[in-house]
Amino acid sequence: MRMSKAQLNSQMKVRDVVGALEAIAPPQLAEEWDNVGLLVGDADLAVKRVLLCIDLTPPVLAEARRLQAEMVMAYHPPIFKGVSRVTAQAAPALYQALRAGLSLYSVHTAFDSAVGGANDVLAGAVGLQNVRPLVAARQGGGCKIVVFVPDDDVQRVSAAAFAAGAGRIGDYSQCAFFSHGIGTFLGGPRSHPALGRAGRREAAEEVRLEIVAPRGAAGEVCRAIRQAHPYETPAIEVYSLETFPEGCGVGRIGQLPQPMRVERLVARIKRRLGVSKLQLARPARVGAIRTVACIAGAARRDYPSAIAAGAQLLLTGELPHHDALAATAAGLTVVCVGHSNSERIALGSLGQRLASLLPGLKVTQSASDRDPYEIA
Repeated sequence: MRMSKAQLNSQMKVRDVVGALEAIAPPQLAEEWDNVGLLVGDADLAVKRVLLCIDLTPPVLAEARRLQAEMVMAYHPPIFKGVSRVTAQAAPALYQALRAGLSLYSVHTAFDSAVGGANDVLAGAVGLQNVRPLVAARQGGGCKIVVFVPDDDVQRVSAAAFAAGAGRIGDYSQCAFFSHGIGTFLGGPRSHPALGRAGRREAAEEVRLEIVAPRGAAGEVCRAIRQAHPYETPAIEVYSLETFPEGCGVGRIGQLPQPMRVERLVARIKRRLGVSKLQLARPARVGAIRTVACIAGAARRDYPSAIAAGAQLLLTGELPHHDALAATAAGLTVVCVGHSNSERIALGSLGQRLASLLPGLKVTQSASDRDPYEIA
């Protein structure tokens, strides 16, 4: 929810910035191996300025102190693998950030995957059209709950499930599906059936009620259904669900408006990404390029998907030697601009979106953050 500048100036907290960043790059889109979100800090601390960078380095920390920033959004997680000790020697950047009272947040692969994130910015810089994810994002966490209810009791049971947190899909609530059929049962000697009597096989018209729920709410929804259900032992089934968020996923692939020679496309990439040198690996024969894939950061895991999707050129940050050989052998031209150079181009867009969600917050892109490699 957007707040006024006056409200933000007096009430801005780290949690507000976290909420805005999670809206831009939902953490559930991150890769399983990644570590995104608020990594250091107190959600209740006040914040007026956020510094954006790719890597939390000593120059970036010095810049944050100089600008009096209370929070740093470091694209790459400052805490990635397990940290056994935080000392000036073992983890100097983290140690200095803690001493300075800085809150640290990372978006990393959540922003790579998100709509309007790093890969979309990269595709836009190349000038691609008809852009789609190279590998669609897959999310878990939800479930479908199915229960069989007598027709006269459907409204009461479904209302109880809704009140317990079920039936929400996007901006819609009380979503459910109903279908009719016949259910049969034979009550045991100690049973007390709501319909018919124990010891006799009964048949009843029932409604199959299907309703979605967050996985964390499934237990409470099932409890509410049992309490509202007329049967002594209602039949309840719970199925895990996966969703594929529209436009989200690893990398992007699209087409240039017109085919281009490699040399012209490379010149465009240099100009729009602000790099003077890059690495180029290409097959012995290269025709005009029309279909281009983009993978921000490192492409080692996913360059085969670019080949399978029919890409003629892959723009990425880095690709190891032997993978580049395999890619060119398959007919793929590879352009590597440097790992963080392929991500840094998106910081401007991220900063604008963050400032738009939180008017009054000072959002600054680091001037000292840079890729560690130079191609001289």
